[in-house]
Amino acid sequence: MKHLFVLGIAGVLLASCHQGTAKQDVKAGSLTDSTASVAKPASPDAAILSFEKESYDFGKIKQGEKVHYDFKFKNTGKSPLIISNATATCGCTIPESPTEPIKPGEESVIKVVFNSAGKMGMQDKVVTITSNGNPNTNQVHLTGEVTQP
Repeated sequence: MKHLFVLGIAGVLLASCHQGTAKQDVKAGSLTDSTASVAKPASPDAAILSFEKESYDFGKIKQGEKVHYDFKFKNTGKSPLIISNATATCGCTIPESPTEPIKPGEESVIKVVFNSAGKMGMQDKVVTITSNGNPNTNQVHLTGEVTQP
């Protein structure tokens, strides 16, 4: 009976060692693939998303208030800028980005609304913008403090 128990444990250990090796191989493969995609040089004619301000401090607000801010930007590149996505770190912050391409030299805004309901203390809400620009992701921040109502 002891021998069966020891053999069972040895089998489980061998199986778990084999699974760990397979996971490492997958991770190594995906790491190589992601490195290759990052190494591509940017086109000299790419669109460039240039923000007037990358951070807005809304100061102190009472819990439950909403903060509205427009992050102004300009396409300083040589190609039309297409914003494919704008996402926030949580559902309390809602970004709204332009849907039409922004021509070189043109300006536009990304409207952001932060709802402080259920929030307390210092806040740093990050909005990540994905585009065809160089770089293809940019971040802006809404910061401030939420106090008791």
